[in-house]
Amino acid sequence: MRRLLWLGVGLAVGALAVRAVTKAAKRYSPSGMAESARDSATGLLDSVRDFVADVRDGMAEREAQLHAAMAQGVTFDEYDEELARYGQHANTEEFEAR
Repeated sequence: MRRLLWLGVGLAVGALAVRAVTKAAKRYSPSGMAESARDSATGLLDSVRDFVADVRDGMAEREAQLHAAMAQGVTFDEYDEELARYGQHANTEEFEAR
């Protein structure tokens, strides 16, 4: 009975070792390297797209701020100071009254 137990343990360990070696060999094969490079390039492309979208959002927000400053007839520096003082959602009525 003991021999059968050790035979089963040996078979299980051997199967796990063969699977690990096969996975490593596939990872370092030309097709595995190409797949890894493709996945990395896809991830990089997604990151660049997200960055570009964030920059566009920031540009649109700043453009809206500049339009608001021009509509109120103040300099951009004064408008930026008010944004810094009261936050992004400054009360424009209070600012216009000054």
